[in-house]
Amino acid sequence: MGEYNHTIDTKGRLIIPSKFREKLGDNFVVTKGLDGCLLIYDNDEWTLFEEKLKDLPTSQKAARQFVRFFLAGATEAEVDKQGRILIPGNLREFAALDKDVVLVGVGKKIEIWDKVRYEASATDEDIEEISEQMLQLGYGI
Repeated sequence: MGEYNHTIDTKGRLIIPSKFREKLGDNFVVTKGLDGCLLIYDNDEWTLFEEKLKDLPTSQKAARQFVRFFLAGATEAEVDKQGRILIPGNLREFAALDKDVVLVGVGKKIEIWDKVRYEASATDEDIEEISEQMLQLGYGI
């Protein structure tokens, strides 16, 4: 959990906050996420996620597209001595990562957002409506 503001340099390197590095280790997976962000999974969570994707029915086009979305964009990331990872160009382009980014801990994964996109992603007013929708799905707080 937590929210951290950082910058990505011109070579595509991003510092991973030490709190996250402690949980992730030196190697983990970065892939495309929903809503235009990137996702970071530690290796154990990635394996579980990948197994769920493999269980989807490949006879259904939507399932194949869903699996392709996450797996084709996935890359292994390795933390350098300065605590940075290299975000490949295709993933930076997908998430519109240019300079200012926000890393957000959300349960078993970390999201990487372009700061402007993150700030526009949900307002306090949206949360009220989303909360009501979650309640209808049986996930009220």
